[in-house]
Amino acid sequence: TSHVTVVPKLIQCSSYSCSCYFSKNAALSLLPVIGWIRIYRIKEWLFSDIVSGVSTGLVAVLQGLAYCLLASLPPWYGLFSAFFPVVIYFFLGTSRHISVGPFPVLCLMIGSVVTRLVPDDGPAANITGFEGLTRDEQRVLVASSVTFLAGIMQLAMGVLQVGFVVMYLSDTLVSGFTTAAAVHILVSQLKFVLGLVVPGISGPLALIYTLEIIFNKITSSNVCDIVISLVIMVVVFIVKELNDRFKSKLPVPIPIEVIMTVIACGVSYAFDFRTRFGIDVIFQHNTPIFVLRYEPPVAPNLQIFQETAVEAFPMAIVGFAVAFSVAKVYSVKHDYTIDGNQELIAFGVSNIFGASFKSFAASTALSRSAVQESTGGKTQVAGLLSAIMVMIVTLAIGFLLDPLPKSVLGAVVIVNLKGMLMQFREIPYLWKKDKPDCVVWFTTCTASILLGLDLGLAVGLGVELISVVLRVTAKSLTLQLLDTIRDSDSVVKTNTLRLSLLLKPLVTQRKYIKRMFLRLQKGFLNTSFQPIKELEDESNMEELDQPTDFKDLPVRIDWNGELPANIVVPRVDLHSLVLDFAAVSFLDISALRELIRVEVEVYIVACDPYILEKLHDCCFFDDEVQPSMFFLTLHDAMLHILEKHPESTEKKFDNGKVRKARLPTFIG
Repeated sequence: TSHVTVVPKLIQCSSYSCSCYFSKNAALSLLPVIGWIRIYRIKEWLFSDIVSGVSTGLVAVLQGLAYCLLASLPPWYGLFSAFFPVVIYFFLGTSRHISVGPFPVLCLMIGSVVTRLVPDDGPAANITGFEGLTRDEQRVLVASSVTFLAGIMQLAMGVLQVGFVVMYLSDTLVSGFTTAAAVHILVSQLKFVLGLVVPGISGPLALIYTLEIIFNKITSSNVCDIVISLVIMVVVFIVKELNDRFKSKLPVPIPIEVIMTVIACGVSYAFDFRTRFGIDVIFQHNTPIFVLRYEPPVAPNLQIFQETAVEAFPMAIVGFAVAFSVAKVYSVKHDYTIDGNQELIAFGVSNIFGASFKSFAASTALSRSAVQESTGGKTQVAGLLSAIMVMIVTLAIGFLLDPLPKSVLGAVVIVNLKGMLMQFREIPYLWKKDKPDCVVWFTTCTASILLGLDLGLAVGLGVELISVVLRVTAKSLTLQLLDTIRDSDSVVKTNTLRLSLLLKPLVTQRKYIKRMFLRLQKGFLNTSFQPIKELEDESNMEELDQPTDFKDLPVRIDWNGELPANIVVPRVDLHSLVLDFAAVSFLDISALRELIRVEVEVYIVACDPYILEKLHDCCFFDDEVQPSMFFLTLHDAMLHILEKHPESTEKKFDNGKVRKARLPTFIG
């Protein structure tokens, strides 16, 4: 009897344990906040997150107002976009350091859709739901609807586990695309800096037509707007350069954009710039005090879905690609992992939720994320606090921004374009090192400038795919030609000589290994479930950004050595790694940088001469990474390894018996 009663209980207990296990994993997968909040170090991280949240919140307020002008919407809707998506990402996102909110390229893409359906001059598109709405309300409905649709696309891609799609956007293509976007943003802000009334234009050659209108009206520029803009740009540029130069000595970067905005707002109010000089301010209204408030949620317009489906898809891709790229940088720097598919879900839900409250598409701005990370932000608690700062401004003190000139926001936007515009310097490097990549960059940039960002991105993808096909085809033709002349001794000797080099490459980033050495000197602390504790001298990351010479370092990494007691990783018997490059047709030059020395020997077999030539052209070899000997075949490489490591063929147990050891690792 007891046996009969115990078995069902065991089955029930086992079923319960299994159910709890899967429930726990599902919760951790859908709500990553549960994973890192459990190990949150209140005493060590909370103060840093508070400082970072306040600093980032001030920048988010300003950028929300400024970037909203790119979307051709009333500026205060940018505050909505800096609040609602951030709250959702806090629970669903896997990155702890990016600052979610308006991104200028996305805002510009939204602005092109808005001005197409609701132009400045002429009637709006014939869409059900526009009846009885003002022009601004129609534009807000368009922006929120296309954001909702982009969020649905991101959520669908995340659920279907297709986050790998971002791999098809190479660094070269993204660089050319964002450079073209910077040119569009610059031109779009000229009307605010000059104080001109220029209608929004969308479609191919829109940038050319906009410049034509600006040049025709330039004699009507507002002198007050020009002076304000020049002063703002000069001061902000100088202080930002000082921030970069003395970042190791400053506890937090000087929030010069916020300071200049407050000063400009006060001066404009004191001297009544709007009445005396006719400047355009961000809040155009007739009441003396304008109070901001959150609006009730609204449903998207299905007819706008049909009109904007083509534009919504590149918005979804670009928004995710930019955010994921920035998140990946910070995850490597701070030693934690991010999930691409979960990021898609997080941004999808964030955009859907935000669009319901009339915000527009969110991603991450590089400058804002840099502020959140550089001011000491440890987790997304800093992001949540920045959203609270935005909420306070929106509900309590937003009316103080009433007299702020739009030219101030335009000047701030232009100054922050420096990083993207300086990408033009990549052209000579790309042309010298990799002409096909240079063609992809130049074509993407030119097409995006002339045809618009959506069509330009499509053209860039097409050119990149054609480049890949041509390279693979050329490799195939080369192999066929070599087969036909294989009997020629001179050709065989020549190709053998070109391939008779041995590469002992390095397989981790320099900064990461240098930080590892610092930890080894002070005592390494890590587990497989908790982030590595930051050392006191790691707060100054400037040293890690400098070139590193590992010759004089007191230690080397021995992968076969004994690990510290608190390191929980499986032991791997590995001394050599063989890479088969027979199927490699070309290398992306962006993948040839920042490798370091480890105690694992790496050999490359069946490498095309073009690959070896590319390594030399890109200055891949130096004092630490020296070309020695590639191998023609896998067999030759294995013989060399076994001759160099005879101990790998057999290994003794403690009792004296001999067993065969594992051969070198081969990756084909």
